[in-house]
Amino acid sequence: MKINLKNLEKKTLLKKGAKTLLLFAAAFLAGTAAGKVQDHFSPDAAETITSADTIPEGSAASAEIATSADGNWGLSFQQEGQPPVANATSEELKKYDAYYTGNADEKVIYLTFDAGFENGNMPAILDALKKHNVSATFFVVGTFISTNPDLVKRMTAEGHTVGNHTYHHPDMSQISTKEAFQKELGDVEAAYKEATGEEMTKFYRPPQGKYSESNLQMAKDLGYKTFFWSLAYVDWYENDQPTKEEAFEKLLGRIHPGAIVLLHSTSKTNGEILDELLTKWEEMGYTFKTLQEL
Repeated sequence: MKINLKNLEKKTLLKKGAKTLLLFAAAFLAGTAAGKVQDHFSPDAAETITSADTIPEGSAASAEIATSADGNWGLSFQQEGQPPVANATSEELKKYDAYYTGNADEKVIYLTFDAGFENGNMPAILDALKKHNVSATFFVVGTFISTNPDLVKRMTAEGHTVGNHTYHHPDMSQISTKEAFQKELGDVEAAYKEATGEEMTKFYRPPQGKYSESNLQMAKDLGYKTFFWSLAYVDWYENDQPTKEEAFEKLLGRIHPGAIVLLHSTSKTNGEILDELLTKWEEMGYTFKTLQEL
């Protein structure tokens, strides 16, 4: 079945009388004088992390999902413990080697992190993953590799996958030529090889969750598999971090079989709770697999 973004754009986000809107946010704005890229999000910007943060489960509004004109990844959680409804189905995405969730009958979690810059939380995250023998995928931008080669080497040495989040974190859906699209990915590949001496695994996550049918095809033509997500929470505000209780409410309540989980490595809360979070997920009967196994 073909993804028809025009039709999706025409869908109404809320039924008459509904008062809530999808949560939109933008990721990784170019930030500091040192050239870092930050996980910075704002409510009026472009990335849909999860609509369930603003649309009540079971409401009439939660039954509908829409994208913006730019094509933003969006989710609606309608039943606790079950996969959310997304902009496109797994079958629609599969033709582009794109995925957002795994087998809904298997209590498996695919753990991923987006990494725009390093602010001291990555060592604790890596320590927790090592303790639980969990292999994750880290989607990194180019400057993360160039400024943190030792952390990238540690990721690789400890069995994690380093994925491609583009070099400059632009809106890739607005890139019309394959050459420009390829350069954003190719420059990250080159930085990774320089840091590790190895070829980069061709896993791609669209910056800001923005996508289009044409750039999904471009990624596939370049040999990439594209990965969205089926669970995330508001963990990106560096100076307004969720409490442990708030994090567990979302990450335990909305976990589901086959979940591709997106966490941000810049989150202090994630660094502090990951060991306990992994334990709780394990106690719920979940195991962990890599995106390669998906």
